[in-house]
Amino acid sequence: MIRDAIRQAQRMHRKAVEATYDGTCRIYGMKPVKDPVTKVTRQEEVLVQDGIACHLSYSSTSPAAGSDTVTAVAQAIKLFLALELTIPPGCRIEVTQQGRTESYAQSGKVAVYPSHQEILLELWKGYA
Repeated sequence: MIRDAIRQAQRMHRKAVEATYDGTCRIYGMKPVKDPVTKVTRQEEVLVQDGIACHLSYSSTSPAAGSDTVTAVAQAIKLFLALELTIPPGCRIEVTQQGRTESYAQSGKVAVYPSHQEILLELWKGYA
């Protein structure tokens, strides 16, 4: 009985979290591709998943740290996604939210909850 109530609460929580999904994302990864002419295999970026409902959340992790020449601001960027998705490490994640599109890289391990998963992101700087 209590187990059923907990599961129902988790389903309701998941529905509430998914109601905040106001963006979509595309997941890109690297795949080995062999050139038919040269027979050389090289890594090429390919679309892994497309049209994934998501939500980006931003928060400042510390106040601006200034010096005589530069002021740096730290910002945490978190992506909320459905549980069923598997995002391979090292992917580029392109998120469109509020009419803007930006590319990100995973910067942390996925945090999995009963209602969703969260991935810490950083701005995309290119493949390593």
